[in-house]
Amino acid sequence: MIRAARPSDYALLQDVERRAGAVFRDIGMPEIADDEPPSADHLASGAALYVATDDADQPVGYALVELVDGHAHLEQISVVPEHGRQGIGTALIEAVVDWARARGDAEVTLSTFRDVPFNAPYYARRGFTARDERHLTDELRDVVAKEAADGLDITKRVVMSRPIQ
Repeated sequence: MIRAARPSDYALLQDVERRAGAVFRDIGMPEIADDEPPSADHLASGAALYVATDDADQPVGYALVELVDGHAHLEQISVVPEHGRQGIGTALIEAVVDWARARGDAEVTLSTFRDVPFNAPYYARRGFTARDERHLTDELRDVVAKEAADGLDITKRVVMSRPIQ
């Protein structure tokens, strides 16, 4: 089930992030696996925050949306490994797209790892396309600059967008 997050979910979402991030260790990216999850304040400050829950209403995934250029930007999406490959990530993406559509947004953007199979290739299968660096807006450039300041290798990153129809 996908629902809007509640403040009582925030600590649980931090655990979801830690567990979901651990898969990066398996592909030789321990620095990503060890990255601290978003703070409760950061989660609360998002434009939208959706939670995927199990049958007991416990979070097993989430999607955090921010506004960039006045439209939805998927800042983070995470699903715990034991619930992976069950369509939960796709359901979270579709919830974000539906939210953006209801707002009148023309697209949803995100920034992700270019060559990690469960990142850019995954999003491409869900309708996102890479945006040429020459066509990034100032706010999307700011997103990339913040990622670089946070220690991410931006040569391994790509900005993607999905038009909303």
